[in-house]
Amino acid sequence: MPLLPLCALVRRSATAVVAVVPPALIWCSLFGWTLLDKRADGGDLTVVAHNVDEHNPHPVRTARALAASGADVLALEELGAATAEYERTPAGTYPYHTVRGTVGLWSRYPVGASRTVDIAPWPRALRAVVRTPKGPVTVFVAHLLSVRFSPISGFTAAARDAAAHRLGAALRAEPRERTVLVGDFNGTLDDRALSAVTSPLRSAQSEAGAGFGLTWPASFPVARIDHILVRGVDPRSSWTLPATDSDHLPVAARLKL
Repeated sequence: MPLLPLCALVRRSATAVVAVVPPALIWCSLFGWTLLDKRADGGDLTVVAHNVDEHNPHPVRTARALAASGADVLALEELGAATAEYERTPAGTYPYHTVRGTVGLWSRYPVGASRTVDIAPWPRALRAVVRTPKGPVTVFVAHLLSVRFSPISGFTAAARDAAAHRLGAALRAEPRERTVLVGDFNGTLDDRALSAVTSPLRSAQSEAGAGFGLTWPASFPVARIDHILVRGVDPRSSWTLPATDSDHLPVAARLKL
């Protein structure tokens, strides 16, 4: 190759490298920690949460898969018309449960002080106390409203954001330090509009997961909108479970009380 074209090729290659390297360094500085495997052994309580999809064609199959997950506490959102199937199917594994509207909690350990948390015009969140062998733990199960589209105003998250603020107020008012919040937030932890919920708590996936732990849509996950957040307990590991017949993936975490 003649010298001049070769020099031009070298210059173009160097320019391409210069253009790529800074964005790559920035990306690694922002997200590199997320890619590390931070999972560890140990823990006293395994929690699984799943938006089971109200249009799920096989709720019994989904309930059986979740009951076989080995969780101590199982939280479900978007129960819909199949609520009775979800109440009945895991009963042998989880003798204690509470359901409020479209969300429910199943447990190997006694459940008390259950009530609806008012975040929407209909029940989409609950608070209950799980009495584990290591002492009581408050568990919130929540399904924040979806981002909506209007031909007039376009996409709006106002209802979801208002629900997040109400849920945040309930979390701030919770007297028990050992608290776990699980659910479908219809948003990622980077969404500042959800800070009323996310800022007082720690993410099990961020502290004890491996990778991004993406959950939606189940067929090709591009975002993590299903979360397990904690305070007063230490996440030891966090992961996603295999797909069910829902459009979300289940999430799980092992916690040290």
